[in-house]
Amino acid sequence: MGNASELKPEELEKEFGPVLCEGEQIEAAFKLWRDKWVFTNRRLIMQDIQGMTGSKKEYHSLPYRAITHFLVETAGTFDGDCELEIWVSGVATPFKQELKRGIDVVGLQKTLAKYICK
Repeated sequence: MGNASELKPEELEKEFGPVLCEGEQIEAAFKLWRDKWVFTNRRLIMQDIQGMTGSKKEYHSLPYRAITHFLVETAGTFDGDCELEIWVSGVATPFKQELKRGIDVVGLQKTLAKYICK
């Protein structure tokens, strides 16, 4: 299916502004085809764009307190992809996302840990 690429938070302010709470800010974001994973200072928003025209959008809002643990796998010598897996309370299988080489996975892990370990 391809790997996610990193997006600049300021590029998403207009698109995600209407769904952000007061005081909520985008920290990091990734795009896979048309879908997006947006990490704010309060939650993870997973946007699933559906249909041929992309006019139908589904938003999953995942408060950080619901995350029980996560895995960040860095790229290896022969495997150039990074991987992110997030387990949520009450859900047996994790949400998974493959990330392109060059994405700051250490920074992503730091962002997740900052909000999960409060």
